Amino acid sequence: MADDVTGLSFEDALAELERIVRALEGGQQKLEDAITAYERGALLRRHCEAKLAQAEARVQAIVERADGSVALKAME
Repeated sequence: MADDVTGLSFEDALAELERIVRALEGGQQKLEDAITAYERGALLRRHCEAKLAQAEARVQAIVERADGSVALKAME
């Protein structure tokens, strides 16, 4: 189950997570289906958080030089 989440883009994972949240809020699912959906939602949330952390690290690695050009920070 986790393997198919790791291949999703941030946008696709977020869209699926939003669908799951709407379905759970609707309260029309059987208990077992709701639990399964909740578990998938937790995987999707963690995946989205990881993608955001990766993007933040990439943005933080970009520095602007005094002449206005952009470069990547040297990795330590």
